[in-house]
Amino acid sequence: MRIGVPKEIKIHESRVGLTPAAVRELAAHGHQVMVQKNAGQQIDLSDDQYRSAGAQVVDTSQEIYARAELIVKVKEPQATEIPMLREGQILFTYLHLAPDPVQTKGLIESGCVAIAYETVTDNFGGLPLLAPMSEVAGRMAIQAGAHALELDQGGRGVLLGGVSGVPAARVVVLGGGVVGTNAARIAMGVEAHVTVLDKSIHRLQQLDAQYGSRINTVFSTVDAVEEYVSSADLVIGAVLVPGAAAPKLVSRELVARMNRGAVLVDVAIDQGGCFATSKPTTLADPIYTVDGVVHYCVSNMPGAVARTSTFALNNATLPFALALANKGYLKALQDDPHLRNGLNVYRGRLTYDAVARNQGVPYVSALEAMAH
Repeated sequence: MRIGVPKEIKIHESRVGLTPAAVRELAAHGHQVMVQKNAGQQIDLSDDQYRSAGAQVVDTSQEIYARAELIVKVKEPQATEIPMLREGQILFTYLHLAPDPVQTKGLIESGCVAIAYETVTDNFGGLPLLAPMSEVAGRMAIQAGAHALELDQGGRGVLLGGVSGVPAARVVVLGGGVVGTNAARIAMGVEAHVTVLDKSIHRLQQLDAQYGSRINTVFSTVDAVEEYVSSADLVIGAVLVPGAAAPKLVSRELVARMNRGAVLVDVAIDQGGCFATSKPTTLADPIYTVDGVVHYCVSNMPGAVARTSTFALNNATLPFALALANKGYLKALQDDPHLRNGLNVYRGRLTYDAVARNQGVPYVSALEAMAH
């Protein structure tokens, strides 16, 4: 199969769809890989490394979209890329369609087969292609939040871990999944006072068993969110409804009641955000202030540590990319229900229920779409 890796064009996005090691693996299975010139340059993956791994380096993304049967990316196709997609072409990348009706419409009209990393599942009930980026984003959220708490960023001027005789900052994590657990872990590491809220008693028990007295676990109710968020120094929004828009857990009124200079980091921003006052920002201009509360809502946080993120992502995506290339998309999707859960758009039809519900558009199941 002809596989194409275009250079990412989203602002401050330096990750790349395939590493040279992944290219070599695909080439060893007899596939042709085209990589756009300088696709990995920002993270010290040179064109020569790609050539050595067996890739053909091409000058333009147009050539890749025109010739490749399978496009492997990192971020959702941008406005200039969607028109280059064609009937029956496979797109394998993060899509985050729920809050993005314009992209959804573009993908449907293109006739492509769009498989979203973030909705592929595994045997353990997890999201294996989202998990590595959630680990990165969770750990980064504390870094970003600590920086935003500094006075010159508009923050309260609070050190997360405090010092002798001065109490540590209060960090509240909404959601105890992969993002929340990683955020809590880093916050504990710098000796902050950490509270995790979640709706799953089972998950809270796991966290309690793992971290004991170093963490405060609280069952999430409207009351609990109000109580803990209003007095927090740093709040990490880490809630996820797979494939759907994130629930708005923190209202505009609650933001107004928070301490001046408190910080909100919305890791759920890719799915629309979980704070009522959230709007997507970029790594170039990451923060803004509402009612004296600093908001960090970068929609591609792992892009800031793009080298680590690229390798972590490739470890997870490569087996699926190999399956798509080795078997062709139809057989790969029929054989693997977990990969099939990643199918969001199939040849002009929306095949992901949560996106359809969010956008109020008709949907057909993946199996039904593939049968026609």
